[in-house]
Amino acid sequence: MPTFRIASIAALALGLAAPAFAADTIKIGVNQPLTGPFAASGAYVVNGAKIAADEVNARGGVLGKKIELVVEDNKSNPTEAAAVAEKLITSDETPVMMGAWGSSLTLAVMPKLEEYEVPMLVETSSSGKITTSGNPFVFRISPPSALEAEMFAPMVEKIGVKKVDFLVINNDWGRGAAADFGKMLKDKGVTVGLTETMDASAQDMSAQLAKIKGTDADTLMITAAVDQLTLVFKQMAAMGVKKRVITTGGSQNPDQIVAQAGAAAEKTMHLTTFLPWDPAKTPDPKATDYFLAEWKKRGYPFAGATESFRGYDGVRTIAAAIEKAGSAESKAIQKAFWEIELTGLNGPIKFAKSGPAGKESGQSKPGVYLIQIADGQISEVKL
Repeated sequence: MPTFRIASIAALALGLAAPAFAADTIKIGVNQPLTGPFAASGAYVVNGAKIAADEVNARGGVLGKKIELVVEDNKSNPTEAAAVAEKLITSDETPVMMGAWGSSLTLAVMPKLEEYEVPMLVETSSSGKITTSGNPFVFRISPPSALEAEMFAPMVEKIGVKKVDFLVINNDWGRGAAADFGKMLKDKGVTVGLTETMDASAQDMSAQLAKIKGTDADTLMITAAVDQLTLVFKQMAAMGVKKRVITTGGSQNPDQIVAQAGAAAEKTMHLTTFLPWDPAKTPDPKATDYFLAEWKKRGYPFAGATESFRGYDGVRTIAAAIEKAGSAESKAIQKAFWEIELTGLNGPIKFAKSGPAGKESGQSKPGVYLIQIADGQISEVKL
C-alpha cells in the first residue's frame, strides 16, 4: 500500500482527514513567512488578514461564531511550510487555510492539502504549477504569472519594448515568471535575451548586473521581493545600468521601494494588482477606503498596503466560503469556494476551473495595473 494512502487512513482514523469541530470559534490557519527573506511581505499579509478577521467578527462572525486566525511562521522555507501546514491541520485543527506567500512555499504545502483533504486559499503565489498540477484543494485569488503576462501583453507595444533581459529570484516564482513572460514576449515579436537568476537571500547582484549592462536589451524585467529589489536598484544605479525596468509578481511595495531606494527607483515600472494610491479607481472604493483607514489607524506603514490587501481579501473570501457552506467542515468549505462571488480590493473573486479534469484547482482573475515611480510619486501608467 502506498505511503500516502497509509497516512490518509491514519488521519481518517484520528478524525483529521476532513476537520470539523464544535469549538467556540472557527479557526483559519495562516501559513506565512514571518522570518527569513520574505518576512516583510508575510507580515504585511498577516496584518491585512487580521483587519479582515476583525471586520468579519464585528459583524457577528460567520455561522454565529467568531473566526480565529491561527498564524504560523513558515520561515521562508518550503520544508518548514509543509510542516506548518501539517501542524495547522492536525494540532490546531483548522478546517481551512490561507498561504503560503511564495510559490515554492505553496507548492511544498500542496501535498498536505491532498493528504488531509483540507482546502487552502492562495493569496499571493504566482507559479502556474499551483493551479495546473491537479490539486482540487487549491483556490487562488492572485494571478499566476501567465495571467499577469497576458494582462501585460497589450502594454508591450505601447511602451516600446523591443528586447528584454530577465533578472529573477531562483525559485518557482522567479523562474516561472521568466518563462511565462518570455513566451508572451516572443509571441509579440519581442526578442528575449539573458535570463539571470539570484538566490532569495543574495545581497550582491553585481555579477548578474554586469552581464545585463553589456547587452543591447532596452528593458529589464525583475521578479523578486521588495528588499531584494531595493538592493538591485541601488546596485544598478551604482554600476550605471541604464535599462527600462519592469517588475512582476505584484509584491514590490512601491512605496517601500521609494523610501528605501530613493532616486535609484526613479522611472521604474511595476505590475501590481491593487491601486491604494487612487482608491476611487479600485473595484470597490468604499471597501478600499475602509481598509486603508483601518491600516492607518493601526499604525501600519502605507508601504505595506500593496501586499497586505492580499491577506484582507483572502480572509474575506474564506469567510464567505464558510458562510456559503453553512458548516466549518473542510469538504463543505471546499465545495462552497466554487459557489462564492464577491468583490475584492483588486476585482471580482470568482473561481474558474484550472488543471486536469476531475482534479481542478480554482483560479480567480484579478485586475493587473502598470504603475511608475516618478519624482518619488507613484501613479498608474496611462496607455
